[in-house]
Amino acid sequence: MVNQFTINLGFYMLMPYLATYLAGPLGLAGWLVGLILGVRNFSQQGMFLVGGTLADRLGYKPMIIAGLVLRTVGFATLGLVDSVPALLAASAATGLAGALFNPASRAYLAVAAGERRVEAFALFNVFYQAGVLLGPLVGMVLTGIGFRVTCLTAAGVFAVLSVVQIRALPPRRGKGRQESVLSQWRGVLTNRPFLLFSFAMVGSYVMSFQVYLALPLEVRRLGGEGEFGTAAVAVLFAVSGLSTILGQTRVTAWCKARMAPGRAVGIGVLVMGAAFVPLLPAAALPVPDGGPGLWLLAAVPPALSALLLALGTMIAYPFEMDTIVRLSGDRLVATHYGLYNTICGIGITLGNLLTGAALDAARAAGLSALPWCALALLGLACAGALHTLDRTGRLAPPAPSTEPAPRQRA
Repeated sequence: MVNQFTINLGFYMLMPYLATYLAGPLGLAGWLVGLILGVRNFSQQGMFLVGGTLADRLGYKPMIIAGLVLRTVGFATLGLVDSVPALLAASAATGLAGALFNPASRAYLAVAAGERRVEAFALFNVFYQAGVLLGPLVGMVLTGIGFRVTCLTAAGVFAVLSVVQIRALPPRRGKGRQESVLSQWRGVLTNRPFLLFSFAMVGSYVMSFQVYLALPLEVRRLGGEGEFGTAAVAVLFAVSGLSTILGQTRVTAWCKARMAPGRAVGIGVLVMGAAFVPLLPAAALPVPDGGPGLWLLAAVPPALSALLLALGTMIAYPFEMDTIVRLSGDRLVATHYGLYNTICGIGITLGNLLTGAALDAARAAGLSALPWCALALLGLACAGALHTLDRTGRLAPPAPSTEPAPRQRA
């Protein structure tokens, strides 16, 4: 838990301000800024499967520590260099670091929690959101002094965390580590229920990401780019983070007492789709010229949407993480998490491209409600797919194998 909180604290104190630093003090062209940021995302999403595979073969602790050390080096380099090749290498290193420790940390938690995985992942999400909420605030203060101070501080955070993990984190290993890499990948890629579940969940990640994309754009469309728009966007993040910190464990306990895991995931995704409904009436109303009416229209519907997205995530996330472990049969858990992260990461990228195009097309055609209708329908479709998987028994754990274990050569 401390590991994930500190990772997010260090990451979010730096990354929200990196683009401004690259385009401002370093004076890089927009396409170079996009390339440097894109390399980080690509190296992380593209290497999740490799990171998960290594974690299952070598143990979870070595991959967690390797990722922390690599991100320490990457963040320090971002603050000390100004050449494009060095910045690209540092950005790739920070992405690869995430690919190493993300699947390993989730698999570690799943193994350590045992039968209490759902409660453990609920608490995990609280620590995760606390880091997301606090990191940008710390980064804003440090960046006011200098962005290099931010980079070196973030690197220091990861360095201290590396030492703490080396000294205090007990070793953990998963099952199936004696298989070859190709056997591992073949086993995961032929796990049909797991793949169906992964693709059904892609839409939930596209919807949850709109807190960072569509909702802020809607706030600024109505409220403008001034201080009000900035404050309203900050409210979105505060609503999302604080509601999770305060409500996650209670929501999970309530759901676990009343729902099967598959049903909880489906309802959570359905709530996420319903999060875009409050924006439909706002899109149909005339935009006031100013005053309290404009402020309410620009701030309240997006904030309500952010709250419902957070609620849907609170309902679904712990059971979603537990479902992945159950569908893996408790074998090669990190490899399954790695492939799951890759599938959802690609889905987020494609979903954001389509959402951005829909926002532009809707504004040009005067149909501002169109993107919200599409996102609400996406939630309904994903919830329907999850309901079908659950009803047909595809979200149940696989039956234990009855085949004899292969002979080991002397």
